[in-house]
Amino acid sequence: MNSATRMPWVDTAKGLSIILVVMMYAAYNTGEYTGGVGFLHYVIGFATPFRMPEFFLISGLFLSQVIDRPWRRYVDRRVVHYLYFYVLWAIISIGLKIGIYSRDLDQMLHDLAMAVVQPYGVLWFIYMLAVFGIVIRLLRELRVPHWVVIPIAAGLQMWAPRPDSYAIEQFAAYFVFFYVGFVIAPLVFRLVAWTQERPAQAVAGLLAWAVVNGLLVYSPGYSVQPTETQMGLAAWPPLHLMLAVAGALALCVLGGFLSKFASMEWLRWLGEHSLAVYVAFTIPMSLFRGAALSSGLLTDTGWLSLAVLLVSVISPVILYFIVKWTGFGTFLFERPAWAHIDGTPAKNAPDKAMTRPAREAA
Repeated sequence: MNSATRMPWVDTAKGLSIILVVMMYAAYNTGEYTGGVGFLHYVIGFATPFRMPEFFLISGLFLSQVIDRPWRRYVDRRVVHYLYFYVLWAIISIGLKIGIYSRDLDQMLHDLAMAVVQPYGVLWFIYMLAVFGIVIRLLRELRVPHWVVIPIAAGLQMWAPRPDSYAIEQFAAYFVFFYVGFVIAPLVFRLVAWTQERPAQAVAGLLAWAVVNGLLVYSPGYSVQPTETQMGLAAWPPLHLMLAVAGALALCVLGGFLSKFASMEWLRWLGEHSLAVYVAFTIPMSLFRGAALSSGLLTDTGWLSLAVLLVSVISPVILYFIVKWTGFGTFLFERPAWAHIDGTPAKNAPDKAMTRPAREAA
């Protein structure tokens, strides 16, 4: 899918998603060091059922347009692409945090080796996209019907196993949403198109969803801690699964609604470049949070969390523009020619990190 045929609402929804993801890390990272709870903790509490499921569901929307490509081209786009950025940024993150900051060479080498089999830090999302891509292609080759895969994937999500393998744990937690996005993509596109033509109904539906989601999350049993949120009735596995899918669809509808406003162009742009933000936000987050607490100028958990969120989102964007302006370090966000296995020249490759998810048809 070239830029002329992009769906703005997809990028807008992804913009909402990346803000929520970074917000979670900003709130919990800050809460861990202050020992307090801020107002962003309650925003994240509301988004807990659908925050990551929405990201995976949207990532699966365009898979049907590439699933039947020749194996080599498919693997290049759906597996190698993500593994390139995972390996690159895992090396950068581990090198900076352990190799340079802690100066523990043995630990750095250990973490680099473990990152091969255990997704590292926040980069687990990119790692799992590569895994999901290959698993779905294998299921396709084996002609396993959707009505078999979805119940099993849903069962894994509700079971929520906690094995020693973090990769298996995350696979069980999120594969169903990626697969559902792949299967129901035509319905999602029609739903968003229908609500875009009926803004009043879209707003009414979103308000109704928000009330139900909020009541179930903030019901008896709900608690918020500096580094985690415990939902109320929404924590019941079958209900949690339903709220996750409902919330993912709601953010798609909200993306469709907001994409109609010129004032939301920044959000669409952010979603289009969400992978650039995702791979790079933890480094400025840690640096700014540490500096702010050391200075003593900003210690309130809520306001510090908000400041950390803003710095964590804006810093990768600034880095992106510096790279584009100078032409130095383009490999940070664009896969070079040597990292392709299908012979696609880098300058013609349609899968730049910052535009990849919405260009699956390329």
